[in-house]
Amino acid sequence: MAHIPDGVLSAPVLIGGAALAVGGLALGLRRLEERDIPKTAMLAAVFFVASLVSVPVGPSSIHLLLAGTMGMVLGPAAIPAVFVGLLLQAVLFGFGGLTSLGVDVVDIAFPGVMLALLAGPMVRRAEGWRLVAIGGVVAGLAVVGTAGMVSLALALSSADYLPSLRVIAVTYLPLAAVEAVIGGFLVGFLARVKPEVLGRQATREAAA
Repeated sequence: MAHIPDGVLSAPVLIGGAALAVGGLALGLRRLEERDIPKTAMLAAVFFVASLVSVPVGPSSIHLLLAGTMGMVLGPAAIPAVFVGLLLQAVLFGFGGLTSLGVDVVDIAFPGVMLALLAGPMVRRAEGWRLVAIGGVVAGLAVVGTAGMVSLALALSSADYLPSLRVIAVTYLPLAAVEAVIGGFLVGFLARVKPEVLGRQATREAAA
């Protein structure tokens, strides 16, 4: 339930989410360099397609988020990439809602970007299985962060949602495990074939 539909959240939560999303978009666009636009567009397309496939789990549903991996590759530019994907999903397929778009962007993109920024120095230095493990931890924890943000948005909107929050949060655990595997594999693969997208090549050249 990372795509929160219209009519679920309270006005203060919607306004606060929109304000945070606008700030994140401004930061992401400011950090987006012209040479990184194709890479950002490609990952936005991957996010758009991957998150269209929802798997029912109990009273909720889950789908790939990839926010942690996108954060490691794009940094803050992952925020506008997620925004574009969510906007197209809402307009074309009715996933989520337009009024809740800001909250959805915050819930999905922010945890991945923040965790990726924190792990950035380790990603640039680590080698072998340590790098794979870091990529997996960031990807998995980003999903846990999204679960926490979604639960917080619902809890702040109405006490009526509180009884179901534990169930909703638990549905994200299998997704966190799957994304940890995917994230670890992708980071390890990118470090071998195109390390500059993780900032590794620039670090080594600077050290030399």
